[in-house]
Amino acid sequence: MRERLLAAEKVKAIEWRDGRLFLLDQRRLPLEEHWHGYDSAQGVADAIRDMVVRGAPAIGISAAYGVVLGLRARLAEGDGWRERMEEDFRMLAESRPTAVNLFWALRQMRERLERLKPGEEPLVALEAQAVAIHQSDREANLTMAQFGVDLIRKHQGNPQNLLTHCNTGALATGGFGTALGVIRAAHLEGLVERVYADETRPWLQGSRLTAWELAGEGVPVTLNADSTAAHLMKTRGISWVIVGADRITANGDVANKIGTYQLAVLAMHHGVRFMVVAPSSTIDMELENGDDIPIEERAGSELLEVNGQRFAADVEAYNPVFDVTPADLIDAIVTEKGVVERPSAAKLAELMSRKRLH
Repeated sequence: MRERLLAAEKVKAIEWRDGRLFLLDQRRLPLEEHWHGYDSAQGVADAIRDMVVRGAPAIGISAAYGVVLGLRARLAEGDGWRERMEEDFRMLAESRPTAVNLFWALRQMRERLERLKPGEEPLVALEAQAVAIHQSDREANLTMAQFGVDLIRKHQGNPQNLLTHCNTGALATGGFGTALGVIRAAHLEGLVERVYADETRPWLQGSRLTAWELAGEGVPVTLNADSTAAHLMKTRGISWVIVGADRITANGDVANKIGTYQLAVLAMHHGVRFMVVAPSSTIDMELENGDDIPIEERAGSELLEVNGQRFAADVEAYNPVFDVTPADLIDAIVTEKGVVERPSAAKLAELMSRKRLH
């Protein structure tokens, strides 16, 4: 299947070329494909904060390259560059608080910096580490796609109707995608009748990004309002809800795009299976449960305005951009290390003790 998956890969959002980071501006899709080039850690932090790049794995990869750009500038400043690098690590870490992949990638870069041998060129070593993080995520996606397809086939081998939320495709990762990667692979295997994509308010990642990715690859996709989910499950024979994750705690609780929790509750009521697809870098074994996850809140203007034009009443707006789905509502967590069905603390601990399969 791997060769078929690679042949189907058409979209990318991150490119490292000639010592610069290029990011596809996901705020402008699908109307315009515009790339920005970045030469500084500050620029990358701004891109993450301003949603030029989004999706937990893609944020982590971008931050890793941001460290490389910061290091190059600090080395040019002369002695004391190690101390000054701390400002770049802090700035990148503060760009968005919920997605643990960001902090995982920064930790990988910091540890590589600390392992420098005498005479080793810092810039060469950290650039290689960032590239490795990027490539590893893409490989993990391909592995997860196979695991996810096997899980779908295990429970029902006929073409199925699937529901997804937000965007978890190549745009959100180092390539191919997590939840959307599973869906794309399932389509190639003839297991998909139709994908229903939540529009995903307020940034409309489903409308602008997921529908665009799927339509571009010939996957049958129907866009629906977020509030349609219960009706779809009742009337359209949805067999799986398949979503990504921004952080998974030690007990299997999952933080993902706001609206995911209610999908899990609805799925439980309607007998629909619920799958979370995320690389093991998303699993935060230092947090016991979902109550410990910091939930990002963004400006109320994202709910009250469109293109800077206010359309809502003159009221306050509450705009958390993630929620937490309890582990007991999740049928399976799919990672590149394997699949955990009916997740628990013991099962997550066993999973994380394994070496990477890819």
